[in-house]
Amino acid sequence: MPDLSFLLFVAVAFGLLWLMTSRSRKQQRTAQEFRNNLAPGDEIMTGSGLFGTVVEVDGDVVTVESTPGNRTRWIRAAIAKKVDPPVEEDEYTDEADDEETDDEAVTDADRIARANDEVIDVPDDLSSLPPVLRKKDDEPDTK
Repeated sequence: MPDLSFLLFVAVAFGLLWLMTSRSRKQQRTAQEFRNNLAPGDEIMTGSGLFGTVVEVDGDVVTVESTPGNRTRWIRAAIAKKVDPPVEEDEYTDEADDEETDDEAVTDADRIARANDEVIDVPDDLSSLPPVLRKKDDEPDTK
């Protein structure tokens, strides 16, 4: 009679192996599905990091336009992922900003003036320090 613990070990090993491979098979399936559904106008990124727009799909060859007039041909397997086109950002408007009056508004010039008031002037050498603060190299440190 075979040892049951050995059979249990083999069953667990096969179960783990099946779980690991099923996840990678699912990823491969979704990647293949994505590549099969490429259409002109799709924004993509290749495996090497080139961004562009699909111009033409002819069998296993995909023509990608990275900049206007610059077209390159790629095999379908080299296309890594679909990229969302850049979204134009709207100006952020806050209702509180709209309610401020001109008297309360802080301008950039005000911020710079306040920052300049807080600047500490650090001398480049000891010559500009008062004689009391100067320490000679041969004097021992009294602190």
